[in-house]
Amino acid sequence: MTSQSAATLRSRYVEQAASDLEENRRRQQELAERVAVLKQEEALLADILNLAERYEGFADASRLPEQSQDEPVVTTTKRVSAGAASRGTAVRTAPANTSVKAGAKGKSRRPLLGELLTELLDKYQEPRLAKELRDELLEKHPDRNPTPQVVRNTLESLVAKGLIQRHKQQRTVMYTLVDQGTAAGSE
Repeated sequence: MTSQSAATLRSRYVEQAASDLEENRRRQQELAERVAVLKQEEALLADILNLAERYEGFADASRLPEQSQDEPVVTTTKRVSAGAASRGTAVRTAPANTSVKAGAKGKSRRPLLGELLTELLDKYQEPRLAKELRDELLEKHPDRNPTPQVVRNTLESLVAKGLIQRHKQQRTVMYTLVDQGTAAGSE
């Protein structure tokens, strides 16, 4: 083996190692983002389980306690495909700036993404891009880091519930809060 062929072989190994390392870093980033999404889903499912445990003793729906104005409304949406996984999601909405207590232990709950996005949209009269809403959310709530897809899915679930409106211009999708006076008049 000549020194030139050894150098060429060494160069190929170095290139391959650098390529493998870059691919490994990219895959780690993808997995970290997926773990963050799964943690958000776990928190949501824990909230749902907590609510179910609170009301499991009520076999008859007519015996369920009345929901007060400052308690969250719990609804489920259609299944949404995200990558290879298909899962059911739930979004709760509550009036802005309320201190809702979750569970019988009286722990204060962390506002859900749908509530935060609704509060952000409430500040604007003009339609907003999902990216703009996510950027503002990250700025105002640094402890929250939803992926762009999670933000879009949450916005679409709010559209399905009639809480916000979708505006399409060519390939651009923007969102605004539904005027509650107009929504109430049309029902």
